[in-house]
Amino acid sequence: MGELHDLTMLEQAAAIRRKEVSCSELVAHYLRRIDAYGQQVGAFLTVAADAAREQARAADDALAADPGSVPPLHGVPVAHKDLTLTAGTRTTFGSRVFAGFVPTRDADVVTALRAAGAISLGKTTTSEFGNSLYCEPDIGSPACNPWDTRRTAGGSSGGAAAAVAGGLVAAAEGNDGGGSVRIPAAICGLVGVKPSRGVVSGGPLGFGGFGLPTHGPLARTVTDAAALLDAMAAPAPGEPYLPPAPPAGGYLAAARGGVRRPLTVGRWTTPILADAEVDPECLAAVETAAAALADAGHEIEDVEPPVDPAATELFETLWRVLALATPVPPDREGELQPVTRWLRERGREVSVPQLLNTLARVQAEVRVGARRLAGYDLLLSPTLATPQAPVGWFAEAEPVENFARQKRFSPYCAVYNITGSPAVSLPAGLTGDGAPVGVMLAARPGADGLLLSVAAQLERALPFAHRHPALWRAAGSDNVNAD
Repeated sequence: MGELHDLTMLEQAAAIRRKEVSCSELVAHYLRRIDAYGQQVGAFLTVAADAAREQARAADDALAADPGSVPPLHGVPVAHKDLTLTAGTRTTFGSRVFAGFVPTRDADVVTALRAAGAISLGKTTTSEFGNSLYCEPDIGSPACNPWDTRRTAGGSSGGAAAAVAGGLVAAAEGNDGGGSVRIPAAICGLVGVKPSRGVVSGGPLGFGGFGLPTHGPLARTVTDAAALLDAMAAPAPGEPYLPPAPPAGGYLAAARGGVRRPLTVGRWTTPILADAEVDPECLAAVETAAAALADAGHEIEDVEPPVDPAATELFETLWRVLALATPVPPDREGELQPVTRWLRERGREVSVPQLLNTLARVQAEVRVGARRLAGYDLLLSPTLATPQAPVGWFAEAEPVENFARQKRFSPYCAVYNITGSPAVSLPAGLTGDGAPVGVMLAARPGADGLLLSVAAQLERALPFAHRHPALWRAAGSDNVNAD
């Protein structure tokens, strides 16, 4: 066995069941790596070391007592985004206003992952309230790309991506309201999945955020992401959006099952959220992916975007209203970051009739796009308009320009939050200066299994999981089982 963090999440689960490594050894290995590199890449806001060790000991005891009944991710370390409620573990929502907040209840997705046997190592860095696509909170280090720590890891699940890409955890939970899983996945060379609306519970709190946000996995491989999604997609009563039927055997089985027929793939590259100039290397990645899909027997056709670019205004209206979803005491609004305050101020300008009209117009745009693209099985596009951005590049600007830069950087992802469709970003190679570049595949709502099967097919044609940043092999990352 090589380094423990060389193993994928599924390989770690298998090694634990075969008793080649104990849960306690695996947790200890990752905690050492977090201690050595976590601050360098800004991956974690809170490390739950003592709780993780305790859970690992209990997992080892359970495996010894009844090895045949352990759950699928038994003893595998994961991490939760700091927007996700975790009972007894500090949850700051990326804001100094909540720097000392400790929830008394878990989010449903935390309960589901614990039931699957996963062990949480702590809370990963996020942007304030998840409002921004970069993670530079006032209460911790910025989330940096392990491939080049001068660059952002993206957001708002940037800490989760930094942790997985840096070998600090095998896979992590994120959430995605406008690209917040897929953006950092593209930047850090990972697989990031936004499942269909309703697949993963957003409870027990909240109203569903107009259907925009959902939890999703970040991992190094499509199969790891699919297995984590299987664990996350536990049904929960009272959800505002009914879950689509899962594929036979689950999402992992779909990813492993292969693609059974040639598909029609619509390729689109026109930015939606902004009049952005698309980097040639992002376009080249799409061409690389399209060629691989064509070689696999699929038909590629150029199409218009899934919704009209005029829908930008509608998404922005919903986004600024969502910025108000986290209640903040009036006397503490001044402690929020400038872009957060600006979004919330703009959200207060939206009247109830305007909001209702916006929701109606959004649904009308979705219907038009869905009918126009009804003959296509999948859609292929860039994930981002620019592969990377420096740390501080967004935050240095005044709020209006800050937000404009974010839209120009990521003008593709949010469309699938609007439609509720599943979408995945996966690496298509490296740029000329050695940075990961991603592409995005999407399917019809509910076709998550088909999406994952094609993503796995594309991954086999464009393998990337064997590539790692220099941090992966840096001194001090010795395996707990090394001689």
